[in-house]
Amino acid sequence: MAATDHSQAIKQDSKDYLTTALLQLLEKNSYSSINVSQLVRRAGVSRMAFYRNFNSLDDVLLDYFSAIIGKRFTDIIQHVPPVEKLNSLELFFTDFAAVLERSISQGYESIIRQVFNKNMQHFYDSLSIFDNIREPEKRYYLKFMSDGVYSIWREWLISDQKESLQTIHQLLATLQTATLEALKKQQAN
Repeated sequence: MAATDHSQAIKQDSKDYLTTALLQLLEKNSYSSINVSQLVRRAGVSRMAFYRNFNSLDDVLLDYFSAIIGKRFTDIIQHVPPVEKLNSLELFFTDFAAVLERSISQGYESIIRQVFNKNMQHFYDSLSIFDNIREPEKRYYLKFMSDGVYSIWREWLISDQKESLQTIHQLLATLQTATLEALKKQQAN
């Protein structure tokens, strides 16, 4: 049993080294210019260690951002009190603005967007408001809202967050409610 725990710890260390090394490489290099050889050299691990943990460089970033972004969505889904949620989001966005800007300039924003969309799907699946919405309308609504919410957050983050977080939340809630009501009205006709 101890050998299994030890091998799991080594595997986790390798994952952590690879993730840290990739983030360091992304500080000065575009995503498309980085390859597995550079990454394992920087991380101080073997190619085998890389492929034991990941299939591609995308997987490293998907794993990393899934944990970070997933935590925020867990707070939302679990109905953390609004004041606590806003405080948590404010801290998150303060840190995440620089990450998003780097992802845009270094060419890996699509990975963040992919993780965001997956979490939006999970969020909307957790709501009972869609019980009476048919396909394909539900699928298109989810895509529309996910892309819209992402675009609003993106614009807000890269434009120095001029509006308050409260204002952004109210805007998103208004858009979500109005769009859902229009969809329900369309289906009733």
